Amino acid sequence: MKQNQKERAGKWARRALGITALLTGSAVALAAHAEDKAPVRIGIVTSLSGVFAAQGTEVSRGVQFAVAEANAKGGIDGRKVDAQVSDDESTPDAGRRVAEKLARSGYNLLTGAVPSSIPLAIVQNLDRWDALYFTVASKSDRLTGDSCRARQFRTSHSDAMDLAMISQWTKEFKEKNFAIMGADYVWGRDSGESFQRAIQAQGKTVSLALYAPMGTKDFSPYIAQLKASKAEAIWVAEVGGDAIAFIKQAREFGLIPAKKLIGHALIMNFVVNATGDALENVVGTTTYGPEIDTPLNKAFVAAWKARYNRTPTDNEAQGYNGAQVIFEGVRKSASVKPVDIEKALDGDAFDTIYGKVTMRAKDHQLMLPNYVAQVKKVDGVLRPVVIEQFPASLTPPASPLCKM
Repeated sequence: MKQNQKERAGKWARRALGITALLTGSAVALAAHAEDKAPVRIGIVTSLSGVFAAQGTEVSRGVQFAVAEANAKGGIDGRKVDAQVSDDESTPDAGRRVAEKLARSGYNLLTGAVPSSIPLAIVQNLDRWDALYFTVASKSDRLTGDSCRARQFRTSHSDAMDLAMISQWTKEFKEKNFAIMGADYVWGRDSGESFQRAIQAQGKTVSLALYAPMGTKDFSPYIAQLKASKAEAIWVAEVGGDAIAFIKQAREFGLIPAKKLIGHALIMNFVVNATGDALENVVGTTTYGPEIDTPLNKAFVAAWKARYNRTPTDNEAQGYNGAQVIFEGVRKSASVKPVDIEKALDGDAFDTIYGKVTMRAKDHQLMLPNYVAQVKKVDGVLRPVVIEQFPASLTPPASPLCKM
């Protein structure tokens, strides 16, 4: 009897060991299968030095936050997300060089540059590198115009979108006489000239238009002219360190608050942070605000606050949103191959921190709402706060110059 019991016990022990081995083997097989899935490799090409370093650092932080968040949730489509960052030095030559190195190393889902000159240098090489490029902060219409590529997607606002909104927004202005202070390169002049057309179409006047070369350190000659003008308000289209220098000197020489400023891409978080309270109450265009009332944005802001104890900046949000578009392409295509992701995103409609949006098939421009903000103190900190939203339907049609 005891012998039979021992035999039965041994039999059940062997069976249990067999089941354990089977389960362990299955788990190992499943893990191996997950590891067999190619990772999502993102190459962040952005400015960590040079004139756009402040913006580039923020964009990179936003992308990397999205990567860490995705990996904490098990990855994208069961794939680990890996990101590598390279400094484009704020120049097109360096940007193209490091982008090629990243792409040829397998990090061929590229993103992150700030000035439009850098993606314009990158996108013409995408077929050769077998890569995609996701524009998250560059506004030049050429990227969705004569330089558009099937392998390039813009996940942020274009100049044309901003200027279409500006035409509507300026109808609200009570002032009659304006001046322009713009950066003397394509974006600054496009901004100033478009503003002037919009104002003149309303029977109002632009009595002075000034354009300062990029890298200007001394704005005093321009400020003197602006102070002497009869303008009631000044349209300001300066960027980066130039914007900070202008605002600081405008405050020092009494241009503000004597004259009202209206900004195009002026009241960015890093500019507000660098200029004390000089921009308080100033209104201008903005790309993002933590108060945007969508489920995904609320979740993003909450997660960001938990990590950094503050709200995300405009550039950080643009980097984060660009990464989310990459993830959408990977999920929908069930692939990390650029050709598959490109096809999946072409004309795709999906949820973002901005709400439900569509990636326009004709030029790969993400159709986003536009925003106006005012610099206000929130929880003791000055930052741009969204005060008005304009619908994505204002976006002009795709340029006929875009031939994808």
